[in-house]
Order: sequence, then structure tokens, then C-alpha cells
Amino acid sequence: MKRLRVLMTRQEIVPGRLAGATVVVLDVFMATTTLLAILENGARDVYPAESLREAERIREKLGPGNVLRGGEQDAARIDGYDHGPFPGEYAPEVVRDRDVIFVTTNGTRAIADAAGAGRVLLGCLRNAPAVARELEESGADSVYLVCAGSAGRFTAEDFLGAAEIISHMNAPDWRPNDAAWLAQDFMNRHENNVHDALRESRAGRWFVENDRMDAFHFVADVGASILVPEIVDGRAVV
Repeated sequence: MKRLRVLMTRQEIVPGRLAGATVVVLDVFMATTTLLAILENGARDVYPAESLREAERIREKLGPGNVLRGGEQDAARIDGYDHGPFPGEYAPEVVRDRDVIFVTTNGTRAIADAAGAGRVLLGCLRNAPAVARELEESGADSVYLVCAGSAGRFTAEDFLGAAEIISHMNAPDWRPNDAAWLAQDFMNRHENNVHDALRESRAGRWFVENDRMDAFHFVADVGASILVPEIVDGRAVV
């Protein structure tokens, strides 16, 4: 039987166990959601960077030309960078045909931590059904849904993203670990009120309290995208 595992934080990754597996990294607020938006809006090459040092190395390799840098560190904009972590900052007229280097505190580190897997995909609520289809149709028999978390702590929004993906998979074909089983139960209770569940999360409350509702609704739009980004040679591609 095919194996389905949810990891509650990136710190649960054991690199030696990922060989041959398909990993889906989820950082719903905001890295994987924003990376998806950057690709949808026509960026040329998109580089998720593990750290500021890695981002600088990539920039030096690419040269000073048509390169944008964006992201956050510890929830703050990065001095000297062009943009922050929000998808609305990467409109088509901003990113089309440009290279983008993107670095965040948790999400891009989780992507780097998963590098030893057979495949690394990027998931969020917006592409959850598409990710589920890719997992079912690709023939993968060992899947990890990795919630990036926040500074080693569980985050409800990443878990909700994993649960949404699982809800679109053919459950009898998969043997879940305990966290995946819990995600199934979580979605059974919240499948008709994903927006409400997201709003009640710690990060969701921040978006509400800080008048970031445009970004919140963008993140919460389940199934809005059919694209499934994959990490290939250090780049996010579709």
C-alpha cells in the first residue's frame, strides 16, 4: 500500500528517509503561496533560497541584470530587497520575464531541507486539488506533506493545506501516518468552512487584525490554480 505521511514542521524531516519519495512543502502564509503566484504571473526563473547568504550567492551567479529579490526574515521585510513576502507584490507587470530570488524564514528553508527527495513540489490552498491530482496520477507510492511551521512550531494554516490536499486524494489507496490520519479528521470537520478555520489560526488572525484581507482571501482561495510548481536544479518550475 502507498504511504502518506504528514510532518507537522520542517524540523521533523529526516533527510535519509526521503530518497525516492515525493515531498510537498507547504508554507501557506506565505512562501509557497507567493512562489506559486510569481510563477503564474510569468517570472522567468524563480529561485527559492535557503538563506540570505544563499540568495546573495545566487544573485552573484546571475549577475546584476533583470533580477528581483523578495521575501522576509522573521516576518520583516529585508533591507535592500525589492519586495516583501506577499503575493500582491508580484503582479505580472512586475515579474514577467524576470528572474526572482525569494527567501523566507521557514518556507524556503523547508524546501532546502527536502532537497534529498525524489521530487519536491510546492503546495498551498490555492493549488491543493491540483497537487492531489499530481500525486495520484504520477504513480508516487511514498509521499510526505511537509508543513513548514514557524520557528519549529506547528501552524494550523500549513496543516490545513495538507488536510485540503488529502481530502482530494483516494484515501483507501494510502496508508497514513498518525498526522495524516489527523489531517483527514480535521478536514472532515472543516471542509465546508475552510475560510473560517484559516481565519481562526494565529497567522489568520494577524491578517484580519492588520487589514490584510486581500492577501488573506488570496491565500484562502482553494483550487484557484491548476499549477504545481516543482523544484528542479534549485529553481521552482511549472
